[in-house]
Amino acid sequence: MTPTDTPVAPAPAATSRRRDAENNRLALLAAAGTVLNRDPDASLDAIAAEAGLSRRALYGHFATRDDLIHSLLAHRVSRLLAAVEQVEHPDTPTLLALIGVVMWREVEAVRVMAQFTVRGSHQRELAYALTPLRDRVRHAVAVGAATGRIRDDIDPPILARLVEGAVLSVLDEATRSAIDVPTGDRLVALSVLGMLGFGAAEAHALIDATPELRS
Repeated sequence: MTPTDTPVAPAPAATSRRRDAENNRLALLAAAGTVLNRDPDASLDAIAAEAGLSRRALYGHFATRDDLIHSLLAHRVSRLLAAVEQVEHPDTPTLLALIGVVMWREVEAVRVMAQFTVRGSHQRELAYALTPLRDRVRHAVAVGAATGRIRDDIDPPILARLVEGAVLSVLDEATRSAIDVPTGDRLVALSVLGMLGFGAAEAHALIDATPELRS
């Protein structure tokens, strides 16, 4: 290219095709989350129909059902990490409760799919993808124990895993019971705070004093 040359802009038709392809991909991921939440064994045909696209269009983006689930998992984890990254609070137990509540809000709409992903064949992949979140929880637990804001009778790495388990236990229950978002918010916050050593009255008081913990 000479100094007088100017870059050639992409043809409008090509730009439109790329935009349409990305919109179709996002529609398929959204449809997969909805359909798999109803039936974890749902077919690709059912997912394509939910998205309003053909099976051929689906295969243009995802060669196999596993490819689709892998992409859906990556998409959801990316959203989850971005949401949790925005959570800040100077008080450690409040911070950990907020992280738990944000996690719940991100996955509650696809709670069945999230449960079979956490417990199923993608468990190791999910664990690796969530490393930044787990590192943050471990650090917060260590700080809280060192400053006396949370219990110090359990090693921080173990307590951090128990905090994560408290959130997952609410997700498990939500697949069996008709738990709405506000109820789930409070259950997650209570479970996390209880694991951190808070009594029931103290935990309820903290939640009531923290609007971000309530929908």
